[in-house]
Amino acid sequence: MIVVTGAAGFIGSYLIGHLNRESFNAIVAVDKFDNPEKNKNLEGLRIQHKVDRDAFLTWLDTHHEHVEFVFHLGARTDTTEFDLNLLHRLNTFYSQDVWKKCVEYQLPLVYASSAATYGLGELGYDDDEQLIPQLKPLNPYGLSKQEFDVWALAQPTKPFFWAGLKFFNVYGPNEYHKGRMASVVWHAYNQIKKTGGMKLFRSHNPQYRDGEQMRDFIYVKDVAQVCSFLMHHRKDSGIYNLGSGKARTFLDLTRAVFHAMGKPEKIEFVDTPADIRDKYQYFTEAKMEKLQRIGYRASFTPLEAAIRDYLGKLEK
Repeated sequence: MIVVTGAAGFIGSYLIGHLNRESFNAIVAVDKFDNPEKNKNLEGLRIQHKVDRDAFLTWLDTHHEHVEFVFHLGARTDTTEFDLNLLHRLNTFYSQDVWKKCVEYQLPLVYASSAATYGLGELGYDDDEQLIPQLKPLNPYGLSKQEFDVWALAQPTKPFFWAGLKFFNVYGPNEYHKGRMASVVWHAYNQIKKTGGMKLFRSHNPQYRDGEQMRDFIYVKDVAQVCSFLMHHRKDSGIYNLGSGKARTFLDLTRAVFHAMGKPEKIEFVDTPADIRDKYQYFTEAKMEKLQRIGYRASFTPLEAAIRDYLGKLEK
């Protein structure tokens, strides 16, 4: 059996679908399952067991002999969440408990970290593990992920194979439930469909013109393929970036959405909300050489092609 935590969420549910397409049907889906909107992500997927998040560790004590691999993708992912106790409980301490179980039962583990750990990118976006303890996240969410990365690296005992994936800006099918935290692609599609135009955040940094803030956008399809590669690879443990390796502007992204929808461009700029303005990343770009060095050879889907594919699915 393959365990996926955060199973009803965006990346978790897409990964289950990807595993099903690779003929892996003995899936253990772990989540709270208390959000009917998110649960729609699981419709039509082949899942052997559904396990409540709070019961999972006990469940693993009983069923670990039948578990082949653990993808720990469940987390509180709201970058505007400021309840440190909640973030520590769900993102740091729970992840530590999952890690300890994987050590105890010698289960291979892939877990979700985040590019939010890089903060303003003062040290660049290099997944060199020597640099990781020096990173300075901008928000409590990033801090909770950073704390777990540092803790994992310091552990004297580790799963026989483990990998932490620093997800950059992931977009694609199954993110509709995320609200404010959904990707700019999702918001652009819905705004354009409703109003004919798209509002982007104005730049409050003199080094960047409006709309020319740059992020590393990665299609969820590519994320699932990397997860699958690591499940089969099972060596070269460590923390890896997972982005496209190519930063693109928000204008590039928005224009690609207009083009994919066959609509004329109509873009306005609005002030970045005050609650995130001083914690806003103006540039991210994953260095991807480390993943490539261990044998990952697949190319990442170009932004325009991925947006066409994604919107084609939304229009169905």
